[in-house]
Amino acid sequence: MGKELEKSLLNKYNNLFDVYSTAELQSAFTFAEDYKSFLDHAKTEREAVYTSIKLLNNLGFSDIRSKEQLLPGDKVYRSIHNKGLMAAVIGEDKAKAGFNILGAHVDSPRFDLKPNPIYEEAEMVFLKTHYYGGVKKYQWTAVPLALHGFAVRADGTSVKIAIGDDENDPVFMLTDLLIHLSKDQMTKTAAEVVTGEELNLLIGGRPVPHKDVSERFKVGFLMILKEKYGLSERDIVSAEIQVVPSDKARDLGFDRSFIAAYGHDDRVCAYPALRAVAAQEKSKRTVMLMLTDKEEVGSQGNTGAQSQEYETFMAEVYAKTEGGYDELGFLMALENSAMLSTDVVNGYDPNFASTMDIRNNSMMGHGVCLQKYTGSRGKSGASDANAEFLAKVVHLLDEYKIPWQTGELGKVDQGGGGTISQYAANRGIEVLDCGVPVLNMHAPQEIVHKLDLYATHQAYRCFIENM
Repeated sequence: MGKELEKSLLNKYNNLFDVYSTAELQSAFTFAEDYKSFLDHAKTEREAVYTSIKLLNNLGFSDIRSKEQLLPGDKVYRSIHNKGLMAAVIGEDKAKAGFNILGAHVDSPRFDLKPNPIYEEAEMVFLKTHYYGGVKKYQWTAVPLALHGFAVRADGTSVKIAIGDDENDPVFMLTDLLIHLSKDQMTKTAAEVVTGEELNLLIGGRPVPHKDVSERFKVGFLMILKEKYGLSERDIVSAEIQVVPSDKARDLGFDRSFIAAYGHDDRVCAYPALRAVAAQEKSKRTVMLMLTDKEEVGSQGNTGAQSQEYETFMAEVYAKTEGGYDELGFLMALENSAMLSTDVVNGYDPNFASTMDIRNNSMMGHGVCLQKYTGSRGKSGASDANAEFLAKVVHLLDEYKIPWQTGELGKVDQGGGGTISQYAANRGIEVLDCGVPVLNMHAPQEIVHKLDLYATHQAYRCFIENM
């Protein structure tokens, strides 16, 4: 009697190893392998968009600009300056009925190059860097790093750069001070133990043989740059070159339950969202995928979630399905739309328990996490989902037996964070934050649980197919 009463009244979130069948566990681990491959090919937002479009093209999607009209079952996408992506599968309902949307971001914390990055000092060649997003700077020193990017040559041709990932490639490194001389450094706060101006990437140390050259070591590097990529120092000024970890995604743990990799935030949500939308053939409502850039720095610019271009794609879908565009009808379509802002949350780490409220924190291996609100401290910058909408999502997941949990980002006074949900909500869309718990967030190597990844994919498919 007591157990039945407890079961009927208490809300518990169980470990998915106690929930999933043997077949589901196998599916989860297989899905994780596909995700690891995606990560290895998508270390920057450009690479993530390129890899996503390649998958969509293979599944029958086409550029929306190639279509005069859209019919149920049509599958289209649009690249947002090669750093963001919108995709849609047209549903049977009129566009005015609204869209079911999955939105994630594909940029991650990293180090960009400064405009004039290349210099020589002490017979070594370095690149000046500028960190992107919220990082603990000291975590990025003394670890192997790679260079990924895109550059346009003087003749207008472009080139992709990726060096440091292959086992035969050289790697690069942000140097750190040896412990033997660290007396003063060790007294500094963590925020100051390594300064931004000390984060210079070591890339070479071989001079040209011509001793009449003033910067022999720098010129030695520039010769390699010219021979391998056809680039000059002037071309680097306009290039987008990013410093990212060189490691590939790896299983973590004796039982291989976890994945250690760079860029889980937020590609661990972007990938299952991509797969969920890409798998659609027919749907009642039009379903959409929204992959954005610049989330880690505020979502500004024409590739960030605040950009008009994402809404323009929605308007184009509306116009090409409705036979024309009318502003009131489109605004009503947005108000009738439902969206999951698919971004990561912090997983409970018992090693740092003092910063987290264990009663209100997502647990590793307990499923996708629904977050009613995000924000910092007093919910600053939060998008607070309406109770009616959150209840709809909860009831839907329960109906289809999709495991989920809920929580928020640590103790109230410790800090916080935001997502792209606020920008969708500002357009009138009903939106809820919903993503994968992560350990080591924003570090060079982040950690996720394979079963959380799979549960998240299940939740995203359930949402776009049934909401």
